[in-house]
Amino acid sequence: MQVNIDADIVAYRASVVSDNESLSVACLRADDTMRRILVNTQANTYKAFLTGSNNFRKDLDPQYKANRANIPRPKHLEDVRAFLVTEWGAQVCDGYEADDFLGIYQTDDTILASIDKDLNQIPGKHYNFVREEFYEVTPLEGTRFFYKQTLIGDTSDNIIGVKGIGPVKASKLIDTLDKEEEMYWTCRKLYKDDTRFHLNCKLLWILREEDKIWEPSNILLAYYDQQEQQQEVKSETSEPVKMASSESTGVEISGSNVSGTKTEPTDT
Repeated sequence: MQVNIDADIVAYRASVVSDNESLSVACLRADDTMRRILVNTQANTYKAFLTGSNNFRKDLDPQYKANRANIPRPKHLEDVRAFLVTEWGAQVCDGYEADDFLGIYQTDDTILASIDKDLNQIPGKHYNFVREEFYEVTPLEGTRFFYKQTLIGDTSDNIIGVKGIGPVKASKLIDTLDKEEEMYWTCRKLYKDDTRFHLNCKLLWILREEDKIWEPSNILLAYYDQQEQQQEVKSETSEPVKMASSESTGVEISGSNVSGTKTEPTDT
């Protein structure tokens, strides 16, 4: 079994608790975390990924993670990242985030080791190495999680969702749906802004194939158009019928009058 490790989290956690200690201590902590992951998952091989520079999401939206610009980084972070590269063979994913390569390399025969909730959109086996908990995400659960995230947004990444919708309301809207087409239609309708909705989908989507950024499939688009057409038909048929008055038609309307008060039909 192969374990794919979120080395971003390993490096950050080891560094942030070692700000008042030496670099060697920070590296020892990172090393210990890596070893515990391998032991606890009983993996016989592994891959570790670090976020690189030139994240494609910032090309899509310059405001992506712009809110983090002035947040100080742990002083040992870059050195611990370098330690994970040289000592553990961690791969720096230039142009991408570590999350993307964790998604790309996830298969039926791998375990994804992280504590990042965003990775719950990735189907398969997961291991939370802080809580030391194993769990599995089904394809349906992963799809639901993704669409709920589009509604909620992600303030830590400067992604704004739909106003007034948090985790509870998002779950009520999405967790009863079993088809992606229904989830897509529901979320797109709630956004009332196709451009912003589709942009947020691209920002929040974790890649499953390299260079394959999220795009709505033809199936999703066709379903949306079909639902919109049905809504238009319903809207047209539900409009109240304007009754012509007897003065204009010369015909008495049996059972009602123009004022809306009920009248009794007369026998002939």
